[in-house]
Amino acid sequence: MNAIEVNNLTKEFGKFTAVDNVNFNVKQGEIFGFLGANGAGKSTTIRMLIGILEPTSGDALVSGYSIKNQSDLVKKNIGYMSQKFSLYNDLTVVENIRFFAGIYGLDGKKYEERKKWVLKVANLENMENVITSSLPGGIKQRLALGTAVIHEPKIVFLDEPTSGVDPISRRNFWDLINELSDGGTTVLVTTHYLDEAEFCNDIILINAGKLIAQGNSTELKSNYIKNPILEIESDRVVDSLEILEKEKWVGETSIFGNYIHVILNDSTINEQHIYQLLQEKNGIAVKRVEKITPTLEDVFIHLIEKDSKKNVQ
Repeated sequence: MNAIEVNNLTKEFGKFTAVDNVNFNVKQGEIFGFLGANGAGKSTTIRMLIGILEPTSGDALVSGYSIKNQSDLVKKNIGYMSQKFSLYNDLTVVENIRFFAGIYGLDGKKYEERKKWVLKVANLENMENVITSSLPGGIKQRLALGTAVIHEPKIVFLDEPTSGVDPISRRNFWDLINELSDGGTTVLVTTHYLDEAEFCNDIILINAGKLIAQGNSTELKSNYIKNPILEIESDRVVDSLEILEKEKWVGETSIFGNYIHVILNDSTINEQHIYQLLQEKNGIAVKRVEKITPTLEDVFIHLIEKDSKKNVQ
């Protein structure tokens, strides 16, 4: 049985459709990535799946329970970590743990066992009485995840859990997510960091309330961008971009730091054409041109632009 089954899920706010007839399944024990730009419909979908927002139409089964008819049972069988609110900063570490344990009815020996586990995974052993607001961001995030799963739910929803956290702390946090998955917990996570999506077993991409792509990292890279991609490094990035965008053989362009990625419409175009166009004709020093495999960010930008153009038409 799938951990989550979403069937024709739709949410309308007046005349605005935030989530439009969405369908997908999440397997038990997998890490499932839910990607999309701000306003794409991710948070609205999650709020429906955790039972706090009623769908306009459609339904979903979360741990076997209907979000429309059994929302109380859904809430008892999941964990949820919100980007905006996860912990009470004015409480101590142990007071936060005790509060969330109480919500889920943990007491006695079971509470003591789970408290020790949370303190261990958050690296807060012997720091029970520290005020939560004084904790570093990465430690606080691990504590928040620990309290979200203190009752050992089968499914946990993480809404941009590593936003604003440094790279090392993000990596440590994902080690904890992988431990949960290895233990059989299903994890549905939204993130703006596309490098984090590489850790997911399956990924869906939503735009303007509709699903526009699904697959694992390898499938997304191979199935959705067929044309060659060149990565260009030059001493005048913006000027290079403007020149390239005027060429008919250039399909899409995007800036990645000091580099330009170009999706070609013509597979006969090669590195030499770029040197001739930028360096010989326009006097721009080209440091490097290399054919590359697409990144998830390339796929993300490509699909969003393609879908946006379709919606305009």
